[in-house]
Amino acid sequence: MSIRMLKTLVAIADHGTFSAAAEAVFVTHAAVSQQMRALEAEWRVQIFNRSTRTPEFTPLGRALLAKAREVVRAYDDIVPSVIGDDGLKGEFLLGAVPTTLTGLTPFATAVLKARFPELHVGLFPGLTTHLINEVDRNTIDAALLSRPAVLPANLVWHQVAAEELVLIASERVSSADPVEVLQSNPFIRFSRDAVVGSIIEAWLQSHNIQVSESMELAGLEAIYAMVQAELGVSIIPEPCVRVPDIQALKRIPLLAEGGPQRHLGLVHRRDSTKTRVIEEILRAISAAVDSGRFCPEAIAAATR
Repeated sequence: MSIRMLKTLVAIADHGTFSAAAEAVFVTHAAVSQQMRALEAEWRVQIFNRSTRTPEFTPLGRALLAKAREVVRAYDDIVPSVIGDDGLKGEFLLGAVPTTLTGLTPFATAVLKARFPELHVGLFPGLTTHLINEVDRNTIDAALLSRPAVLPANLVWHQVAAEELVLIASERVSSADPVEVLQSNPFIRFSRDAVVGSIIEAWLQSHNIQVSESMELAGLEAIYAMVQAELGVSIIPEPCVRVPDIQALKRIPLLAEGGPQRHLGLVHRRDSTKTRVIEEILRAISAAVDSGRFCPEAIAAATR
């Protein structure tokens, strides 16, 4: 048995097929099959059920996979733990929901890069459910996302911001009553595939508000553009890091005493070997949230 075989085993789980795993670890499909048969022979167990078209892990195979992940992570952490850089060099793969990509995520990434120039942060956009699965599978190191209703037990949640949901409309909309505005204008819905979309839908239903839906979009920039074009109104999370060119829209609180919120947080595996990097990412995110605005001057101030 070699660490290469264990990495191949993990790659099969992460990428779904022997072919995809072969591409991930830069060997041929035949080499992947040969390595897995060698592991089964050495361990004298059946790792895969090969009666299906795509080999599936047996229950014992999944238990061995969990141990293999631990060994691979420990192996990858040998050098950082000895030389003391704690992983603040090399690559860190960070997922982020689209609503953070125009303010919070680039701000925090810029601060992190300024502090640790030898750390390369790879960004992977996606919706919350997808990103949780990617972190859980160890495909990415951490993700900045909306808090879901249920989080897997092996993941750790660090809340970084609470964003109030607000109604946005063209400045030419005269009413300040959110119910009246929603019922008298086309509604541009935030995608219900996103956690925040589910929060919005739950609020509408709890207040018995019927809307005339005109479109459903996933990105804040697209929603802003549609509202600015007076094609409807929308409910969005008020970004904790504001972008200057979105100030022209009218913002109406959903409730006088404060409306519903979506909670943003950083998620990573409980057994992550990159805790030092995660600590620094949380510091960078905190600096971005404390600033509250996305501009070169604010980023420069946060990196001093």
